[in-house]
Amino acid sequence: MAEQRKIRVAVVFGGRSSEHEISCVTAGSVLSAIDADRYEVVPIGITRGGEWVLAPSDPARLAIGAAKELPTVESAAAGGARLALPFDAASDLLVMRPDEVPARLGEVDVVLPLLHGPYGEDGTIQGLFEMMGARYAGAGVFASAASMDKVFMKAMFTANGIATGPYLAVTDRQWRTERKRVLDDAAALGGTVFVKPARAGSSVGITRVADSSDTDALAAAIEAAREHDPKVIVEAAVSGREIECGVLEGLDGAAPEASLPAEIHVAEGFDFYDFEAKYLSTSSLTIPAELPEEAVERIRKAAVATFEALGCEGLARVDFFYTDAGEVLVNEINTLPGFTPSSAFPKMWEATGVDYPTLVERLITTALHRPAGLR
Repeated sequence: MAEQRKIRVAVVFGGRSSEHEISCVTAGSVLSAIDADRYEVVPIGITRGGEWVLAPSDPARLAIGAAKELPTVESAAAGGARLALPFDAASDLLVMRPDEVPARLGEVDVVLPLLHGPYGEDGTIQGLFEMMGARYAGAGVFASAASMDKVFMKAMFTANGIATGPYLAVTDRQWRTERKRVLDDAAALGGTVFVKPARAGSSVGITRVADSSDTDALAAAIEAAREHDPKVIVEAAVSGREIECGVLEGLDGAAPEASLPAEIHVAEGFDFYDFEAKYLSTSSLTIPAELPEEAVERIRKAAVATFEALGCEGLARVDFFYTDAGEVLVNEINTLPGFTPSSAFPKMWEATGVDYPTLVERLITTALHRPAGLR
C-alpha cells in the first residue's frame, strides 16, 4: 500500500503592498509553528513587483534583524525559482528555473495567505484562490474587501447597529474637484482627527492632525495618505482607552469565539500607535485588559457581532475604544491581524488558553473543512 502523503500547505507571504515586510515576519513565525510531522509546507513568496517565487523555508530568514532591518521576498533572479499559477482546479503549481523544463510542484490542499494590505488582504487574492478551486484560511472575497476598505467597513457597522466614531470619506474625485468642501467637512468633525489611507493597515500612512480647522495641516495629511491610497478616511479622535479583541471561527459549525481583550499602551514619545510605535518601539499590551467584568463581556460580544456582521471566517482582530463614559465603540476589524508570537492576536489567545501552534493548527483545520467555492 502506498504511503499516504502529508497534507500540503502553501504559506503565501510578502506581496505588493506597503506591508510587505510585516507579512514576511508573520510568515516566519507561522513556518516555525507548523507541525512538520503532519504537514508538508510549501513557502511561496510574492515580491514587491508581484513575482511569485518558491521561497526558502528557513524562518530565521524572515525575522526582524538585530539592527531592526525588515525581511523581504527576493526575486527569482537572485537564485530562486519562479512559480506559475493554475487558474483551474485541475492543475498544479509549476516551478520554473532557468534552462530547465517546468516541473510540477503538486497539488496544494490548503493555502495560508499571510498577506497584509492591498493585493492580499482585500479580497483580490481570495478571488484568485476561488478561481483555482483552492481552500484557504481566513475571510472570503467580500468580507476581505469590505473589511479592508475602512469606508465600506464603517458603513456596514452602522447598518448592523454597531457603534463607531464619526468619520468622513474622501474619494479621489472629491479631493481633485471639491477640495474646499472636503476640508470644510473634515473641519466640522472638530478637534483632533486622524487621516488614514482607506485601504491600508499596519498604521501605514496615518497622520494625526491636532486641529481639524488647520486646513494646511489637514491638506498635507490627506496628501500623505493618498501616497498609499487615492481613497482616504478622516476620523474624529475618540477620548478613551484602545482595546483589541481576537475572534476565531468556531469548530464544527459552532459560533465564533472571542479572546480576552488587550489594552494598548503606546510607548513614550509617540502621539499615537503608528507603524514605528507598533513594531519598532517599547509599546506594550496589558492582557487581559484591566476593565470591569461587564465591560469585558460587552467587548467580547461586540467582537463576535462585528465578525459575523462582515461575514468573516477563520480569524479577525476587532479594535475598540473604551471611552471615559464606559461606551464601547468599534474602530475597525482586521481580517488578517499581525500573527507573530509577539503580536496582539496570538498573545490574546494565549491568555485565553490557546497557544501559538494550536492557533496555526486551528486555522488550517477550519480551512480544510470549508468547501471550496460559494458557501
